[in-house]
Amino acid sequence: MYGGSIWIPNIPAGARWMQNGVIIAGNHGEGFNTNQFSEPLGLFVDDDETMIIADNWNHRIIQWKKGDTDGTILAGGHGEGNRLNQLNSPTDMLVDKETKNLIICDRGNQRVVQWSLRSGTSKGKVLLDKIFCYGLAMDDQRYLYVTDIGQNEVRRYKIGEKNGTVVAGGNGPGADLNQLEEPIKIFVDQKQTVYISDNRNHRVVKWNKGAKAGIVVAGGQAEGDALTQLFSPIGLVVDRLGTIYVADTWNHRIVRWPKGAKQGTVIAGKIDSNEGENQFEFPVDLSFDRDGNLYVVDWGNHRVKRFFIEKTQNNS
Repeated sequence: MYGGSIWIPNIPAGARWMQNGVIIAGNHGEGFNTNQFSEPLGLFVDDDETMIIADNWNHRIIQWKKGDTDGTILAGGHGEGNRLNQLNSPTDMLVDKETKNLIICDRGNQRVVQWSLRSGTSKGKVLLDKIFCYGLAMDDQRYLYVTDIGQNEVRRYKIGEKNGTVVAGGNGPGADLNQLEEPIKIFVDQKQTVYISDNRNHRVVKWNKGAKAGIVVAGGQAEGDALTQLFSPIGLVVDRLGTIYVADTWNHRIVRWPKGAKQGTVIAGKIDSNEGENQFEFPVDLSFDRDGNLYVVDWGNHRVKRFFIEKTQNNS
């Protein structure tokens, strides 16, 4: 999503991706230098293929422009802490282009902060506090959506206001359709439908605007590695056809789940955890660029990989 409006990727139904990914950020092992990450979690890919990454254990948000060999710190980077120039284990962020602000889930400090992208910015502003956030999204009306792991719910906020509205969950932890258990990442479409990676329930659920219960749209068959199952899913994206792309984290793979399908298809990675070109170690987030290339945060290998979409007559 870009700015106060939502960008929905346009991925052809029969799209395929090259199986060997290219490392485009990281690849120097775990560390705190600007060419390294330490357990990165969140990813945002902009129009020009600039990536913004939540570098979790380095307590910073870092930007990598196309072709960069080093990142640039946008927020945090002053060690773990709760001062306004610090972050503590950030997990997700988005760019509000209308105001040129970065909005960050500062998980370890249980707050959501806003950080100007204008040069010279040295500290952030607290938007929400006392919220055990993990994932963020913004809709066409510039409402902010935040997952709250502590309350097992997703809330929608008007920017600048402290009291949100529950739009999913909020009925305690559990596996019933009106419940969530550790909601992690979210995706919001143009109808304000909220898609949630319901991590402990090993499923993706969809909550239509105003709904009192969700609909299981991927997984939901207990943890496992069958194509009908997910195992602790985290990042997700939904395209214009309603196809769900999910980081099936503990299965070390990215799965595509067409609208209405009873099972998914593996589009990148495989069960075996490793460091190979076609493998991940706990993929946690994903995104697409304008050409349909797939970007994946490879958490256990401290890097980001890109998988080029195959150019064929069917999906060129």
